[in-house]
Amino acid sequence: MPLGTLLKAAPRHSPAAPGEMYWTERFGRSGRNSKIRSFDRAFMQIIVRDNNVDQALRALKKKLQREGVYREMKLRRHYEKPSEKRARERAAAIRRARKLERKRAEREGSR
Repeated sequence: MPLGTLLKAAPRHSPAAPGEMYWTERFGRSGRNSKIRSFDRAFMQIIVRDNNVDQALRALKKKLQREGVYREMKLRRHYEKPSEKRARERAAAIRRARKLERKRAEREGSR
């Protein structure tokens, strides 16, 4: 795991879904000031049928794309300052709002 080292993976006491695990990861340096973060993850499962690995790989890539893993990897290649992150997110929100307004105007204009 690129962000930290895995400490333990033990089944939760009352899992919400079958196969869901309780993960604890350590971030930063080891010692008194290191941060420990816990979160839940459900495992991603791809079934290979008739030894067709190419089809399974396509399905895996599609799932990763839908989950946003590729976008996250691209963003984490380099450090992004908090001010840059705010500016990027603000610009994305403005683009979404403009797109929504264009679609709304198009719908109302066609009526």
